[in-house]
Amino acid sequence: MAIEAFNTLKKAVSTTPVLALPNFDIPLVVETDASGTGVGAVLSQAGHPIAIFSKEFCPKLPASSTYIRDLAAITMAVKKWRHYLLGHPFVILTDHQSLWDLMTQVVQTPEQDRYLIRLLGFEYTIQYRPGRENGVADALSRVAGEDAKASLYLLSVPQFSFIIDLKKELATNQEFLAL
Repeated sequence: MAIEAFNTLKKAVSTTPVLALPNFDIPLVVETDASGTGVGAVLSQAGHPIAIFSKEFCPKLPASSTYIRDLAAITMAVKKWRHYLLGHPFVILTDHQSLWDLMTQVVQTPEQDRYLIRLLGFEYTIQYRPGRENGVADALSRVAGEDAKASLYLLSVPQFSFIIDLKKELATNQEFLAL
């Protein structure tokens, strides 16, 4: 059992996570989170990540309210993945409950107005997701300080489903097995 756990851990540490390619027939999901120091976001589809985003805030944003930081996180992620999102409906998941009715709220500050303008033209819905369920975006938002910069590299490669189907079919084909 210990050897099996060690081998699983060794495989997880030594392999690169694979990102999926988007299928525009299925809705995209943008998960965002803002901490006191930065923003983290994940673009996913059917539970599989397509892209990730993590960025440290400019010096002004950490002093802003949580509402503004989370609104900034949403607009940064949408801007980053504009080429995926424009023209396709998508869902934004945030752990800030007051943002779910963003488009029906009364704009009270110029800062709110500035962020809302950046979302015009996109077809989206915002859904609340409690922070404990927003793990990946939350972890990405915890940007390391100036002293400890961290890098995360991921590779997106196509997955050929026909090869998997071919292998399954050949595994049961008696003529092929005889060869």
